[in-house]
Amino acid sequence: MLKLSTLGPFAVWPASGSSSTSSSNHPRKAVGNNHLIVNRAPLGLTFGSQKYLVRSKSHIPSRNSIDKRPGLGITAVMTDDNSTLTSEEPMEDIGLLTIDPELEPFKDHFQYRMKRYADQRKLLEKFEGGLEEFSKGYLKFGFNREEGGVVYREWAPAAQEAQVIGDFNGWDGSKHKMEKNKFGVWSIKLHDSDGNPAISHNSRVKFRFKCGNGVWVDRIPAWIRHSTADPSNFGAAYDGVYWDPPTPRRYQFEYPRPPKPKSPRIYEAHVGMSGSEPCVNTYREFADDVLPRIRANNYNMVQLMAVMEHSYYASFGYHVTNFFAVSSRSGTPEDLKYLIDKAHSLGLHVLMDVVHSHASNNVTDGLNGFDVGQSSEDSYFHTGDRGYHKQWDSRLFNYANWEVLRFLLSNLRWWLEEFNFDGFRFDGVTSMLYHHHGINMTFMGNYSEYFSMATDVDAVVYLMLANCLIHGILPDATVIAEDVSGMPGLGCPVSEGGIGFDYRLAMGIPDKWIDYLKNKSDQNWSMKEIARGLTNRRYTEKCIAYAESHDQAIVGDKTIAFLLMDKEMYAGMSCLMDASPVIERGIALHKMIHFITLALGGEGYLNFMGNEYGHPEWIDFPREGNGWSYDKCRRQWNLVDAEHLRYKFMNAFDRAMNLLDEKFSFLASTKQIVSSTNDEDKVVVFERGDLVFVFNFHPEKTYEGYKVGCDLPGKYRVALDSDAWEFGGQGRVGHDVDHFTSPEGIPGVPETNFNNRPNSLRVLSPSRTCAVYYRVDESQENSSNISLADIDDDLSAADVAAGQEDCKEPGEQRDVEKSLSLDDGDVGPSKIGYMEAGDFGEGPSADYNFCNLITL
Repeated sequence: MLKLSTLGPFAVWPASGSSSTSSSNHPRKAVGNNHLIVNRAPLGLTFGSQKYLVRSKSHIPSRNSIDKRPGLGITAVMTDDNSTLTSEEPMEDIGLLTIDPELEPFKDHFQYRMKRYADQRKLLEKFEGGLEEFSKGYLKFGFNREEGGVVYREWAPAAQEAQVIGDFNGWDGSKHKMEKNKFGVWSIKLHDSDGNPAISHNSRVKFRFKCGNGVWVDRIPAWIRHSTADPSNFGAAYDGVYWDPPTPRRYQFEYPRPPKPKSPRIYEAHVGMSGSEPCVNTYREFADDVLPRIRANNYNMVQLMAVMEHSYYASFGYHVTNFFAVSSRSGTPEDLKYLIDKAHSLGLHVLMDVVHSHASNNVTDGLNGFDVGQSSEDSYFHTGDRGYHKQWDSRLFNYANWEVLRFLLSNLRWWLEEFNFDGFRFDGVTSMLYHHHGINMTFMGNYSEYFSMATDVDAVVYLMLANCLIHGILPDATVIAEDVSGMPGLGCPVSEGGIGFDYRLAMGIPDKWIDYLKNKSDQNWSMKEIARGLTNRRYTEKCIAYAESHDQAIVGDKTIAFLLMDKEMYAGMSCLMDASPVIERGIALHKMIHFITLALGGEGYLNFMGNEYGHPEWIDFPREGNGWSYDKCRRQWNLVDAEHLRYKFMNAFDRAMNLLDEKFSFLASTKQIVSSTNDEDKVVVFERGDLVFVFNFHPEKTYEGYKVGCDLPGKYRVALDSDAWEFGGQGRVGHDVDHFTSPEGIPGVPETNFNNRPNSLRVLSPSRTCAVYYRVDESQENSSNISLADIDDDLSAADVAAGQEDCKEPGEQRDVEKSLSLDDGDVGPSKIGYMEAGDFGEGPSADYNFCNLITL
């Protein structure tokens, strides 16, 4: 019996023993040849009452090198609970090392960074009143109302003189000179006049200061809360805007945050390109037109890209210029609040794509404008090569600097408290974790690659601080790391020696799907490789799986749908004509690839806007090279709304597979067992919770009476079937058929069972289809049944009226529910969280959502 389980830093797809390259055509994300891990780290694994440790053959050095260079300045400190770490504690018991004993040679590294963390907390307590107060910097810096006026503060130690200028004083700062304290903070109080504020709401402002060479420069305030550019002047520089709307014009949130989902099903979206027209969409248009679509497809989270202000639209929002300002292309801060409130009213959590890994290189409108040649101690960024990312053409933060910590941590609190975001997806974490930023690096799974002189401990400790702060403010927050290296412990609690993220993106999965579609014929697809790649993730560290995201959609690459069907999508998607073999194959595999990724690839799922229905072509932001066209920078919702086009089938299946998890919570289940990966039959069989999944990737063969192993005896029925008519299939699988199990071998002796499963059933498995079977609870079979439509009881009639009816044809949701073939009375108990004694494994520690991933 081959046990493959959580063997690595995160889910990647090994290809014949060689590393998988993660390079991207993203306008700012290309990081050279970032090879993903193949040889995985060990993990704990439970089976029955025994606990096993699967050990890898990676070479572990006998000693550990850590970054102990002197003079690195201040780093970070705090735990993710109410306990206190102090530098006097020996910190011998590091939970992460107990989970993964092969990290033991690097114990001094973990002790070192935890001591740095503890030392920072002591400093924050002593000088700032603790992390809680320290992260409220926006109440002090920038423009704030204080008694009798507006106080403006700016950290600019390199400035020799400073003034505040703007519309309020005719851009003449001679009467508004600022004073500097010993910490390099400039300040001024602008007194009210006759009860009116000295600076009017929505008026332009800037910070003017004199450099060491005597030159005066104008900059947008670092903590500015709104910035705009003159829309009538092409290429105009941005101006800071004083944003303090009067009470009647200030948005008041009406809806509380909804309960945290058991598992995240995330809809990744870009507001600006979310409209059908070739222009920039607004926050309010997105809220009214797109959010109802997302909810109708049974997603429970929205991840918003490009929220922070960025002057270059084509950067996809990753070259941030103003960290506390919303992107003004799509509206005002109040408009964004409306969007988030509307999402909460629909039961959706809202995550923000936060960029703290680097900053725009722009001088006139970005944070880089405060760097005028001073030392790193007096700047937001490192000096020299360490402060510049050569592939992204951007500046790199000095995470050891006290004011940088204040700025970034306060930025996180600002978005959580001012806008009611529910969490973050941290971008570019790999670049933060290492001094080499992942450029031209091949990560092969050797632990010395993660814990060495190459590790940027300053950044690691900042991330520990950030995660503790976020969960301290909002315990139900969801925080996700975008890391291509797979650093062990990234997704473990800070109190256990980890960095504290809730999830990591399984970035190897989309790369390998693209590799399969581009380079392998259907006959050469390996079921073993597919299953191993999807289940190959670190024990206790949860992953967000995705088949494709925005990275795969940008110009120069193709989405999965476009790779599968290409030019035939232009003329072959009409239901009024027979589908060509290319279209039939494309729609079938599109459904299967996304569903097996959701079902087997992690503890959460992500989809990029439009990919749920196979949006054709690619994304190309307006730029000189395309004549500043918006044609490829939009979403053609008319395609999925058209009743006569086949896009509706992929969209309906996306809705149904999300609904399946809504009903059974199988993503949250700790029970995940791959029982068969048959390369000859091209069939993968696995269990997630008490559901049985059967995927037949064979391009031609249909199997009648195909024998499938399962855990629990009883009667099974179809829960979801990709071949249903409602999903563009041929309706070959009967949904009213009862499948009774047969016992296999000796109970409790896996080697005598069928595929090591104690029971089996026989099913019909057509070519290029997948089906899910649920165990009928016969004791409730004759009780009054509840339709699956009642799952979303929190969606009121008003929510539907707000726009959900625009997302589907009449009766379409009923058709999806019919395809699921489920009633509440038929549903047996799904195993969520702890395993039942004697069923499969022991109950996990309360600190972790343990995942038993086994290929039998």
